[in-house]
Amino acid sequence: MITDPLISEALLQFIWRYGYFNRQELYTTAGEPLTILFAGNWNKDQGPDFTAAKIRIGTILLAGQVEVHIRASDWYRHTHGPDPHYRHTILHVVWIDDMPVDLPTLVLEPLVPVHLLQRYQQLLFQPSWIPCHPQLPALNELAWYAWKERLVVSRLERKTAQLLEKLAALKTHWEELCWQQLAAGFGRKVNTLLFEQVAVSLPISLLARHRNKLHQLEALLLGQARLLEGKPKDGYQQLLQTEFLFLQQKYRLAQIRTAPAFLRMRPAGFPTIRLAQLAMLLHTQEHFFAQCRQAGDWRNLQQLLAVEAGDYWHHHYCFGKATAKAAPVLGSAMQQNLLINVLIPLLFADAHQQQQTDRKERLIHWLYQLPAEQNTIIRYWKQANIPARTAMDTQALLELYTQYCVNKRCLDCAVGNKILGPGV
Repeated sequence: MITDPLISEALLQFIWRYGYFNRQELYTTAGEPLTILFAGNWNKDQGPDFTAAKIRIGTILLAGQVEVHIRASDWYRHTHGPDPHYRHTILHVVWIDDMPVDLPTLVLEPLVPVHLLQRYQQLLFQPSWIPCHPQLPALNELAWYAWKERLVVSRLERKTAQLLEKLAALKTHWEELCWQQLAAGFGRKVNTLLFEQVAVSLPISLLARHRNKLHQLEALLLGQARLLEGKPKDGYQQLLQTEFLFLQQKYRLAQIRTAPAFLRMRPAGFPTIRLAQLAMLLHTQEHFFAQCRQAGDWRNLQQLLAVEAGDYWHHHYCFGKATAKAAPVLGSAMQQNLLINVLIPLLFADAHQQQQTDRKERLIHWLYQLPAEQNTIIRYWKQANIPARTAMDTQALLELYTQYCVNKRCLDCAVGNKILGPGV
């Protein structure tokens, strides 16, 4: 028998977990009456799919594990029989009964409503960026609020795991980690890799030696970003180039291959301007992460980012081309982007490591106070009638899109659950 490619173990686990099938007058494949008292706790670890389930077969009450498969023969194909993890299995739930198994077995195929499978198929093959776009908003306002809260916490916890892994590689040097993350954030999407590579090649301890000389900081950052290569276009570039060549040889700096990007970018976001602003931040703020830790409010944190590039950049976006007035100040939108995507995750990871629950909750509360981000993904949600008013909304919707929509994880999503459930 050929199985519908739509059917997966994940879908069957979802159907069993939420009881989205006809539970009246159930019988096992042996013809015994079956009553489901508790479907069990979903088990994501080794062993059967559900634990602590309770069922009644005939007059016998059973408590134990439930295993879900597409075919009954999968029990043998997965060699569950001799595995001690499965010794307490009380029910085998399958879609196709293709082989006798020495276990009470329930076949789901005739019990599942056709409309559930049709809706699931629509979600899987929906060409829209957001699979459930036609059915949105689906959830009521309160349900959306609860789901967004879970998504934001999940996003921060996921980032925390990544940051703590990096921290371990840096021998728990928080200032170094902050420097690398902040530099990557200054690069935005287009130059993230380049800026991160620059930061890795220039440890914070090395930069601290030149903190009092802004032109040396600019020389190091712009030089490592390959923005001082070639014939100098003016006297200032020549000054920085000379300084960089000396420092490059002195510290034996590794050459970076990634090239800076300027295309489809406003001049205020040019890598020259961003690195000059980053140099000013290093010049004016010592022990930056320690200062971030002491910030009692997100506004205090944002104030640390209120930097203005050096004098040359007041009339230049790049070398050799003077302009009446450039944009040397790091704008409010960029400051808030760095708060939301760099500093708050870093502080959350720090609070998590120190087991400071109150501090973690305060950081989440800051996201409720910060304005919504503006980007392509958030515009897609707006077109789908899901507006974003705060950074909490945008962070939740970004997490939903990148971790659920892109991977078609509709079965794990509160919205997908609602759409696939009865009564929709």
